[in-house]
Amino acid sequence: MARRQGVASMLTIALIIGAFASAPTTVQSIGVCYGVLGNNLPSRSEVVQLYKSKGINGMRIYYPDKEALNALRNSGIGLILDVGDQLSYLAASSSNAAAWVRDNVKPYYPAVNIKYIAVGNEVEGGATNSILPAIRNVNSALASSGLGAIKASTAVKFDVISNSYPPSAGVFRDAYMKDIARYLASTGAPLLANVYPYFAYRGNPRDISLNYATFRPGTTVRDPNNGLTYTNLFDAMVDAVYAALEKASAGNVKVVVSESGWPSAGGFGASVDNARAYNQGLIDHVGRATPKRPGALEAYIFAMFNENQKNGDPTERNFGLFYPNKSPVYPIRF
Repeated sequence: MARRQGVASMLTIALIIGAFASAPTTVQSIGVCYGVLGNNLPSRSEVVQLYKSKGINGMRIYYPDKEALNALRNSGIGLILDVGDQLSYLAASSSNAAAWVRDNVKPYYPAVNIKYIAVGNEVEGGATNSILPAIRNVNSALASSGLGAIKASTAVKFDVISNSYPPSAGVFRDAYMKDIARYLASTGAPLLANVYPYFAYRGNPRDISLNYATFRPGTTVRDPNNGLTYTNLFDAMVDAVYAALEKASAGNVKVVVSESGWPSAGGFGASVDNARAYNQGLIDHVGRATPKRPGALEAYIFAMFNENQKNGDPTERNFGLFYPNKSPVYPIRF
């Protein structure tokens, strides 16, 4: 569950050089990712109660966590359910996918409001060849189980996009993504995209202003190809994904932002003030359209808690909205 965006790819946004939107969100617009890589986190049932008490109506979990799934029963919380490390298993055969759906989806739905199955998260290298076969097999298993309302997709890093500035120039870097996009267009499923302006800003603070990256006012950028105006980097990145979908003949595919966030400590640009500005800005912004696409945008903040057992850069352990004792890292409203 890597949080990093490929810095080289992110630098394609470098020429972008932010406005605080206060439109109310719709109920379906915002969720929070629930990672569990910590040895001091509250129980699953406490976490679900915390989501409900804060008015958080969406959750993403990164594997079929049975304790979390049971705690979510009848909560009304919309769920992105990841398949965890089962990508190759699901790609191998339709019977494997049928068994996975039988064990991990059917016992919980509809008491658990599973909206999407994330078949792979930020998959790279040769494993990308397994994504589309696995999605096909999972879709077939869902349909044969009477669960066709649940949509199977995959969650991708932003660096599947090349030429991301201006946003209208966005295009998928690799052919496998075009095939996935066209398949999603045929099933009505969204593309799940992990979108992190933080990593773009950290990679090139000279050319990307902090205000533009954190939904603060001060910068307006015009796309010379279509005249659309951008007041924040998040919208520009999402619209680059939409442009890539259009170029892949999948312009009807919706983007769901399956991860986005800003760390409060641990590295360059990581502070409580910046994290609060970004995450509150995102919450307040998703009820609005991006310049390119009308309608509320569905997005999931990463993450609910600071996770003390995450590996890598110190920022990885500081993306949480809450400390493990359930106190807020900074004031935020949903």
